[in-house]
Amino acid sequence: MKGLETFKEKATGVFGGIKPKFENFEISKGYHGGLGGYEEMAVGEKEGDGPGGGIPYDDDRPDSPASFDEIERPPLRKIDKYCKAECPCMSARYTIATMACVGFMIAFGMRCNMSAAKLKGEHNGTVFMNWTVAVESHVDSSFFWGYLVTQIPGGFIASKFPANKIFGLSIASSATLHLFVPFAMTLAHGHVVICVRILQGLFEGVTYPACHGIWRFWAPPMERSRLATLAFSGSYAGVVVGLPLSGLLADTIGYQAPFYAYGIFGIIWYMFWLWLCFESPRKHPAISLPELKYIEKSLGETSAQPTMPSLKTTPWNEMMRSMPVYAIIVANFCRSWNFYLLVLFQSSFLKHKFGFKVEEAGFIGSLPHLIMTTIVPFGGMLADHLRKNGIMSTTNVRKLFNCGGFGMEGVFFLFVAHANTATGAMFALTCGVAFSGFAISGYNVNHLDIAPRYASILMGLSNGIGTLAGIIVPYALDGLIQKNPTGCWTTVFTLAACVHLFGCTFYGIFASGDLQPWAEPPPEEKQVWSPPMVAITDDQQAAETSFYTEQSQMQQANTINYGATGHVANNPFAMAGGLNTTIAEESMQPDTTMTDNYSTYDYTQTAQTTLPQPQQQMGQMPSYEQQYPQPYQQQ
Repeated sequence: MKGLETFKEKATGVFGGIKPKFENFEISKGYHGGLGGYEEMAVGEKEGDGPGGGIPYDDDRPDSPASFDEIERPPLRKIDKYCKAECPCMSARYTIATMACVGFMIAFGMRCNMSAAKLKGEHNGTVFMNWTVAVESHVDSSFFWGYLVTQIPGGFIASKFPANKIFGLSIASSATLHLFVPFAMTLAHGHVVICVRILQGLFEGVTYPACHGIWRFWAPPMERSRLATLAFSGSYAGVVVGLPLSGLLADTIGYQAPFYAYGIFGIIWYMFWLWLCFESPRKHPAISLPELKYIEKSLGETSAQPTMPSLKTTPWNEMMRSMPVYAIIVANFCRSWNFYLLVLFQSSFLKHKFGFKVEEAGFIGSLPHLIMTTIVPFGGMLADHLRKNGIMSTTNVRKLFNCGGFGMEGVFFLFVAHANTATGAMFALTCGVAFSGFAISGYNVNHLDIAPRYASILMGLSNGIGTLAGIIVPYALDGLIQKNPTGCWTTVFTLAACVHLFGCTFYGIFASGDLQPWAEPPPEEKQVWSPPMVAITDDQQAAETSFYTEQSQMQQANTINYGATGHVANNPFAMAGGLNTTIAEESMQPDTTMTDNYSTYDYTQTAQTTLPQPQQQMGQMPSYEQQYPQPYQQQ
């Protein structure tokens, strides 16, 4: 075990950007992790008197707005006793982001299978399954019929039920149905496979809203772009892997092979998702205590189970009159148009215009999406850097990334439309798709800025409208391609460029990164925990020790707009105390016998790094060591 610890320490240094280093904590000797916790495995299992049978923390210091003195470690599952639910060198929240990324890879890879199967049928000199143009268009778009239906309901489902379970079950169900697609294609001239794909769309429609629901509990404010884009990059990585792998399997084994392979991938992934991912940090049996404290303090939760918005409490009228909401919807539609254009017809473009084989079209066509996959998480980190260092406001960051990505993709698509060589077309296509990766740090995380309380609902609404593009594209292009398979592409890519340039203009005018007034909770829900020893003046910032070595992300001398990081009741992205409040380490509740002393305490003195005198003085709060002489030792 010593060798494993050494390896983890070295790897942590290499992957320091993934898991920042924590400060060491001193924990009370009486601390227990709860029923079956890892701290108790050496002495055997035992029932505790905490909620749910666990053993509560006996550390009486108020470490978070959610009362750490009442928190308990969840019971270990049987598998946890033999294999700890964690990935080496990665924190719990980045493990969840990585697993979500893989889940999106599988979900979007499944969408590439049908195009490879159809090209394989054409490659053999026959019309695939003897389908007419209308049936082929129905098959291509049928997935999005179901996908559209569950977008908005998916937001409410993710708010009502554990979002991690909804996300995992949706992909596992779609993967299971994917195993039946090859058989369904042989029945009733395509009508059965249409029904199966509609069911797949119904299940997968909740994935994006559920993913936003996961970040409601897991994403600290200054990491929301980074975590969200890491997860969402899986959709583009899925195309990178899905196009060549589907073409290779279809060409070497048969058109059925991609469907079977991805169905099995999805079921295996679901097993790992159940093992590694949990609804919230409190329910994770293997999360470290410093990370748990950091996440919950930065989110500023008012309770362990915040009240979620319902159909009645959602401000639909104000939401429908909000131009920033329409900016996100328009941007989502425009990006979806070009994305589904490439997923459904890029291989056909390379085959018909430049004579590529099926497997060649898959491998070469994956290059633009490969570049984009690397751009998306990089763009998220750059966006967070600009925001947390006060270089740009949240609104300007969102507009810059979204409009820059859309505008450059639109320009390069015009080059693709008029390219006469495969090299020129692929170069322009690669550049255009790569630049669009920056837009994901614009519109795709903008919901969390303007209305974090309703983020999953807004995601379902905008992604639902974007899904209309997936329905319209096959009907708009199948006829053009059948009439003129080699000469229609100038029209196809010129139209795509115009769609993107329109989205760029609309978003640049109406988008916002500020919390919207209608997203504020009722006044009675605005009570929030605040540490008794921490206060911030307009001109000064309290000195503190952060749990992270990345202290600068919570320490800003000037007032900087981070979007919706101010307090909103049940807003998991709000830091307690407002924009200028920083997270103090190991704050304490005042002794009840010294209430009069605290009433005259001058909070402007908190900017000093140390208390001047060890004695207790009127108007001055005693240090923790003075009240509790016995130091906390880690067990």
